[in-house]
Amino acid sequence: MPVAPPTTPPSTPPDHSPLQRSVVRVLVIGQVLGGIGMGATLSLGALLAAQLSGSSAWSGMAATMSTLGAALVAVPLSRLAQARGRRRSLAAGSLIAGAGAVLAITSVAVDAFPLLLLALMLLGAGSATNLQARFAATDLASVRFRARDLSIVVWSTTAGAVLGPNLFGPGEVVGASLGLPPLTGAFAFSLLATVGAAAVYSVGLRPDPLLTALAVHTSGSAGRRRIGGLAIIRANPPARFAVCVIALSHATMVALMSMAPVHLRDHGATLTLVGLTISLHVAGMYALSPVFGALADRVGRMPVILTGQALLLAALTLFWLNGDSPVAMTAGLILLGLGWSASVVAGSALIAEAVEVHDRAPLQGFSDLSMNAAGALGGAMAGPILSAAGYSGLGLVTMLLVAVIVVWSALRLAAAQRSG
Repeated sequence: MPVAPPTTPPSTPPDHSPLQRSVVRVLVIGQVLGGIGMGATLSLGALLAAQLSGSSAWSGMAATMSTLGAALVAVPLSRLAQARGRRRSLAAGSLIAGAGAVLAITSVAVDAFPLLLLALMLLGAGSATNLQARFAATDLASVRFRARDLSIVVWSTTAGAVLGPNLFGPGEVVGASLGLPPLTGAFAFSLLATVGAAAVYSVGLRPDPLLTALAVHTSGSAGRRRIGGLAIIRANPPARFAVCVIALSHATMVALMSMAPVHLRDHGATLTLVGLTISLHVAGMYALSPVFGALADRVGRMPVILTGQALLLAALTLFWLNGDSPVAMTAGLILLGLGWSASVVAGSALIAEAVEVHDRAPLQGFSDLSMNAAGALGGAMAGPILSAAGYSGLGLVTMLLVAVIVVWSALRLAAAQRSG
């Protein structure tokens, strides 16, 4: 069935309506809490995977299982949002992540590597929830400020995600007092944060933004057959392009980030330095997202996507030329985060406007599925590549993903000029 072209119904609530402002505030609070849970697992997962498996080659499975878990729940969470609203979907995802934190502690206590992998999959639901929250900010937003509102929610993850990796030290103190195994104390903070986020979403998102938006457009789509995410991207070129931009940019980021903690530790970095480096990377991912959102609204989605790819390429070049330098590693990881931010913010704005509101949740769910599946594949391949070619080789190989987006973007711009 042909997919309707991007439209913006005139009945869309104004951007600065009280309900939209309330939705953004609630999402910001939930993202701060969710970011703490996510940040605490970024480095710990890789370290625990290497510890329980007995080999650094398995460390990449931490990011792989986390992103795989996020991929597996992306579509079910989007379907739950479509049927019951964002409130229930976001709360459910947060609680699943909380269960993963409990299971992670248990896996270390019983020295069970497979159980750790399952725990990391459940923790991945937290990432899926954070991703879905950015789309929740667009449900009632006006076209003029859609990317800005989305980017504010992405930005709000900064506080929690930067704080999370730096909870290793306090987590060990708390964990020791609670009798938890070494390197698992930070997961106690993750549990509290994810449960808190679930409570915030359950109480604060009333009325529900997606259900409200759907109700506004019900009269114009009565009897209209629902379209799945895969069918949408097959028939909708802008949606297809946006999904691929997000997926490939995420795969690039995960591949390099997932190997960074192990690479740093192998070169003598302390646990504190590893946490600080990952914090700077996460700050790059989120801190400037409002800037990229404002630029996407003002100059367009495509220029910001290309800016993101240029930043990713700069990071990969640093890794390729001097992957063993701690300074180059830190600078490269910051640029990697900035490139991811620009690409995902602008690409997500394209996702939100590529179809009408009734098809947004299925497309968004498929986009998050693709994003996390690509990230899981990137993390899985990163370990063997690191072992065979080092961090420099990993940076060189992932340049191919950036090249795909750049070439595709150039073709789209050329086609737009010819048609214009």
